[in-house]
This record gives sequence, structure tokens and C-alpha cells, in this order.
Amino acid sequence: MNSMPDKKIFIFDTTLRDGEQVPGCKLNTKEKIELALALEDLGVDIIEAGFPISSPGDFQSVEEICKVIKNATICALSRSVQKDIEVAGEALRKAKSGRIHTGIGTSDFHIKSKFNSNREDILARAIQAVKWARNYTDNVEFYAEDAGRTENDYLARVVEAVIAAGATTVNIPDTTGYCLPSQYGEKIAYLVNNVPNIDKAVISCHCHNDLGLATANSIAGVMNGARQIECTINGLGERAGNTSLEEVVMILKQHHALGYTTSIKTQQLNPLSRLVSDTMRMPVQPNKAIVGSNAFSHSSGIHQDGFLKDALTYEIISPDEVGADGSKIVLTARSGRSALAHRFHKLGYQYTRNDIDVLYAQFLNVADGKKEVNDEDLHALANEYQPVAETV
Repeated sequence: MNSMPDKKIFIFDTTLRDGEQVPGCKLNTKEKIELALALEDLGVDIIEAGFPISSPGDFQSVEEICKVIKNATICALSRSVQKDIEVAGEALRKAKSGRIHTGIGTSDFHIKSKFNSNREDILARAIQAVKWARNYTDNVEFYAEDAGRTENDYLARVVEAVIAAGATTVNIPDTTGYCLPSQYGEKIAYLVNNVPNIDKAVISCHCHNDLGLATANSIAGVMNGARQIECTINGLGERAGNTSLEEVVMILKQHHALGYTTSIKTQQLNPLSRLVSDTMRMPVQPNKAIVGSNAFSHSSGIHQDGFLKDALTYEIISPDEVGADGSKIVLTARSGRSALAHRFHKLGYQYTRNDIDVLYAQFLNVADGKKEVNDEDLHALANEYQPVAETV
């Protein structure tokens, strides 16, 4: 399939806004600027830098980021409140390219419980918010909060109205992470097919991970017509987190037959993951896709043997493609002879198959007593080992 121009997927990173809402992950302005520059270097299209009205510190961070970022669009969040939008517009004044992200809850849960309102009033507030934002920039994104639980016909009415009012991106958040991929994909397809002016705006996916479906839902959204994914490095975010940037980017890259492209330099994914983890003091789980410390580790004998014969047997991504340190053969009691021979060879020992057979029995004795057999253990085994005399 040819890569068409409309197959470009915009990557909208909200690590500095939604990711920073994680308890203990608060960033100061200097840290935010450092991460914003790294995100720009990664190739992120839109950086959501903060929520300016929420605090003077956040306002200052957005303002300072606008001064240093040249290639990415800087986005500021607001509610559909005039003061929020004015403050966001003010914070973005020095941006080379600025976007105001405004919106309101559209599900009946939000309309009744949160706003004590009704659908018509919410629709009017949505239109008004976009008009206010257009006073500051022609790059306005509207979010329909809890779109995942909003009835499709009402959601389509809201989306049509805000595009008519001047929104250039419409964000369809699965705020509670409730949707199944088929449901979320159908919701995006419904908007594509039922909103007459949908061609005037980019549809954006903003999925949460409460049921572990954020990545799957975002990809389902793209396959049904969305052209922007909102995500964070390491999947950081409220509660169970947001869509993980590194996961959606590598899915789109690996499934190149779909024809979607992004501007992300994938070799920087692991270094940036570590920088975000260190700066936000938030460790990455070892089994995390793409950037976890075990993502390219092999410890089962069957896997190790296949991997050593051909890496493609168990690795669909090469570690250097995502800036990882390289594949690791981890020696445990589940490892086999080929992995042991490989490791001895790397340490400079030249052993025959007979040698390895004898050493393997000794290795298993060591391995049964500890979680992982390291290089020192192998040197110790080698030092004690008397090579088998070759019989002619």
C-alpha cells in the first residue's frame, strides 16, 4: 500500500500536562523545558505544555517553553471558561505555533452529575468556548470529555457545531478507559460518516488505560479515520495512565502495510524514556513494551535457541531501532546449552560440544540456587573445569 499524504499521523504528547498529573511527578519549569526540547528533538508534532490557569508555575512553564520550541506546536489546556481561555491565549503569546485545547464533558454522566446541566446548554457552551479560543489562534482543538460514554448521535452534533465554530482538531477522549477497541473504532467511524463538515478538522484519539486498552483503542481510532494520537512517554498519566507514545509509534511502524507514518525518530525512544523516568522519579516496569528493561531479554531455553539462530524468531523489533542497549540472553535455570555456549564464547572461552555438555550440568546446579547466573559465576565454572579429553 502506498503511503499517502493523509496517512501521516500527528503525535500529540501530553507528558508535560497529563503525565505530570501523576502523584509525585510534579515538574519545575527547568525540568519541563528540558523535556520539551527532548520531545521536539524526538519529532513530536504537538507538545501539550500545561494548563496555564491551574497555577502561576504552570503559566510560566508554558510561556518559557514557547520561547525555546521552534518546530513543534505548543498546546495549552483550558476548560470552556472564558478566563481559562484568556489565560491560555496569554501564555501562548510567544509561541512560533500555538494551539488552545478547550472543551467540556459531553456524556450524560458529566452533563448531569458534574455540570447539573442539559445537552442544549452544553452544546452552547462548547460553541462559545471555541469562539473565544479563536480570538487568540486559528489552531483550536476541542475535547468532548468522556466521549467514550457519550451517545454517538449527540457527540456528532457537538463535533459538527464546534467545527462550524472554528475548531480545527476534535478530540474524542475515552476519559475513563472504558471502551473496547471495536467500540472506540466504531465511534470514530460514526463521526467520519455522520458529521458533514468532518473533513475540515483532524480527529484525535485520547485514550486512558484503566482496562489496559489505551494503545489498542488509539490504533482502532486511527484505522477508522483519526489522524492524531494523544499520548505520553512511558504511558504516564492519571490513574492507570495514558496511551504510551512508544507503543503506538512502533505499532504503526511495524505494521507498515497499513501505510501510516509518524515523524518520530524511533532510535531516541529508549533514551527519552530513561530521561522522563529519571526526571519524574517514576520507574518503568521491566516488562513494559518497547522501553522496559526486559523488552529485549530472553531467558527461556527454547526462545534463546531460536533467537541465537535468527533474532527474528522472537524479536519483531531490533533493539537499535528503538535505541535500546541490545538484546540480552539472561542465563537462568530455564536456559539451554546454546545460550550457555553463546555466553562462554562472548567471554572468550573456546569450548567443544562435549565441554558444554559437562559444563551445562554444573551450570544447572548454580542456576537452581539463584535467580540469574552472571559472568562471574561463569568465570568460576570455567576456572574449576577440566576439559574433556577428546577420544580419537
